[in-house]
Amino acid sequence: MLKRLKHMLIKEFLQMFRDPRMRVVIFVVPVIQMMILAFALTTDVTDIKTAVLDFDNSPSSREFLKSFTASGYFKIVKAASSQEEMTRFLDHGTVRVVIHIPVAFEEDLVSGRTAKVQILADATDSNTTAIVFGYANRIMNAYSEEKLERRIMALYGPGRKPAPIEMETRAWFNPNLESRFYYVPALIAVMLLVVSMLLTSIAIVREKEIGTIEQIMVTPITKLEFILGKTIPYLITGFIVMTAMFVLAMLAFGITVKGSWPLLYLMTGVYLVGNVGLALLISVSAGTQQQALLTAFFIVMPAVLLSGFMFPIRNMPLPVQYATFLNPMRWYLEILRGVVLKGVGPDALWPSMIGQSALAVLFMLLASVRFKKTLQ
Repeated sequence: MLKRLKHMLIKEFLQMFRDPRMRVVIFVVPVIQMMILAFALTTDVTDIKTAVLDFDNSPSSREFLKSFTASGYFKIVKAASSQEEMTRFLDHGTVRVVIHIPVAFEEDLVSGRTAKVQILADATDSNTTAIVFGYANRIMNAYSEEKLERRIMALYGPGRKPAPIEMETRAWFNPNLESRFYYVPALIAVMLLVVSMLLTSIAIVREKEIGTIEQIMVTPITKLEFILGKTIPYLITGFIVMTAMFVLAMLAFGITVKGSWPLLYLMTGVYLVGNVGLALLISVSAGTQQQALLTAFFIVMPAVLLSGFMFPIRNMPLPVQYATFLNPMRWYLEILRGVVLKGVGPDALWPSMIGQSALAVLFMLLASVRFKKTLQ
């Protein structure tokens, strides 16, 4: 058995790496894509282009605007002189935010009345707009508290200053709330899914197209050896690609694995087995390589979107949440983030480990059964 399996593996590796361009596609392209996407995919919002419509034009209004620019989030690039010009800035996309300060802003502050300020934002990107409004609310709350503290001290003196309510917050696992720690490991999972699915999906159907499947079937090789011979090369390739991407993530983005490396590699292997099993199921069912690649592509996209990579699964409709149980990437992301970011082990990750392992076994069994039917 081992001798037959050895020859099968040699054949697969030679077939995989015969074309020099294929070597680049397998090992270089996923790493480059992960690098580019990691820089592009971020929810950190900085240097927000801002316009100002200041009808008050007072020292207080200028002080208020200075608190926005000093935060580092807002960058004032335009000064509007009318509401029509303000609207034009938003319509043309010149700015993302407009700060509208009405007349008597300073007068209301001095007299103790509530001073009103209007913040208008381009909400075509709803997520970014929510973040922008969050920044603006924090800045205005800090400014209001500072003004209130000054007024109390002027009225009652330093000795009568009321004790404030102090809130202490701590962000576990990602102290600086940097999105790269959330998205970079997930991009590694996406690249592994793409590589394992697209490459493996043409593994068996390619044998059918070039006419070598019959030659393999007349050899003493068993069905198990054939499946292993088609699976192991892509598992090894996946491990190499994963290692290269993690090295790049550590060097370029400061990502560190806080948990167990052996556990990470073990569950990555299970993840790859599930992906390869699903891809082999596609390959034995497809008639041509083009059909197999298109089928794999239409599976990859929903798998990514329904994995919790971009959108929380708990926000999805209940039937869709149940459908994600059949998505290997959903379980792998939970394991990946648990090991890489939190440093937890099997005691916390056992439900995801069971779910991922069950899918890997299920897909490999289905591929094996379907392959047997195809032979008949």
